[in-house]
Amino acid sequence: MPGLPAFCLRPRDPRRGAVLTLAFAAVVAVGAFTGCWVPEDGVAAAARTDASAPGAPRAEGTADREAVARAAAEAVAEGKSGKKAAQEVVSRSGDRWGTVYDQGEYAAFAEGLDGHWTGVGVWAGRARDGVITLDRVQPGSPAARAGLRAGDRLLSVDGHAVTGLAVADVVALLRGTAGTPVVLKLSRDGADLTETVLRQRLRTEPVTVRQLAGDVTVIKVTSFTRGSGERVRAAVRAAPPGGGVMLDLRGNRGGLVDEAVTTASAFLDGGLVATYDVRGEQRVLNATPGGDTTRPLVALVDGGTMSAAELVTGALQDRGRALAVGSRTFGKGSVQMPTELPDGSVAELTVGTYRTPAGRSLDGGGITPDVPAGDRAEDRAVAVLGGLGVGP
Repeated sequence: MPGLPAFCLRPRDPRRGAVLTLAFAAVVAVGAFTGCWVPEDGVAAAARTDASAPGAPRAEGTADREAVARAAAEAVAEGKSGKKAAQEVVSRSGDRWGTVYDQGEYAAFAEGLDGHWTGVGVWAGRARDGVITLDRVQPGSPAARAGLRAGDRLLSVDGHAVTGLAVADVVALLRGTAGTPVVLKLSRDGADLTETVLRQRLRTEPVTVRQLAGDVTVIKVTSFTRGSGERVRAAVRAAPPGGGVMLDLRGNRGGLVDEAVTTASAFLDGGLVATYDVRGEQRVLNATPGGDTTRPLVALVDGGTMSAAELVTGALQDRGRALAVGSRTFGKGSVQMPTELPDGSVAELTVGTYRTPAGRSLDGGGITPDVPAGDRAEDRAVAVLGGLGVGP
């Protein structure tokens, strides 16, 4: 099993070094949590910082790290599953975003941070009633070729019923060796269907760029995987002089905190991006100086904009750098840190929340856009840029 990801800035495991997760719960291959939508084969959003002191205060609705580790150790000593015992403690704690990964699942997490994974190409989510639904199907993926659609309800994977399972467990069933088959039973419009799909090595392109009329550059960021922040910076530098930028964060479920900060830095000249607390200790995230602070900018957001993507939007909005256009964001503002358990599994537990530069906590409330817009949000964003002097 690879060691916990080592990035710069942020927290996790007290013994191994610590890493902080804002999301994905958001992101990269599936590792969603109750009520949250995440890609099918992983999770994402990590960052490195000093470890927190043992015995620090624990916020309401979070799991007790010591109790989780103790349950896992006792189970292992009795020849039982440490992961299962730990997950039971997490589930009873009320930690909405807490979950436990076995070694293979956490290895997939690390792989997903690079935007690669082996699976069938679906993003799945679990509703509060335990129903697993396909949120999105990757174009050109095995799932797409088999005719799977967003909105399909997933009933079983290779005969294993998935309703009520944690998304991480569903992900474990979907993953496997490239070229091997997986049998999926689904429900669509009241009718059951069964599809056999071959797993494949997949990747996502986290940043895409296109041009609209009137020197408007649309930078779409689907997730904050490794390198995405620098790709945004490069896209901003390459944009036509005097033109505007539309930063499209719709459906972005989060990712690596460092990449989110780098993305915000593309439009800021240093200064505060966010603060976050870990068991009562406040920490600061600052932008790198030298970003483009003059180009007109709008941020497109919706209910699928989560976590690290909300961190970026909140920073640009509070700093007066961008207008947010679209609909209210998801409201995922809690911080997770991983702890390695005695059997090698990893528990991701909520330890605190983050706040925007103006001190707003987005957890549960999300971001209210400056300019509300529905299905024609991009057209509305073009109009806003026009009011700022950009466009035909």
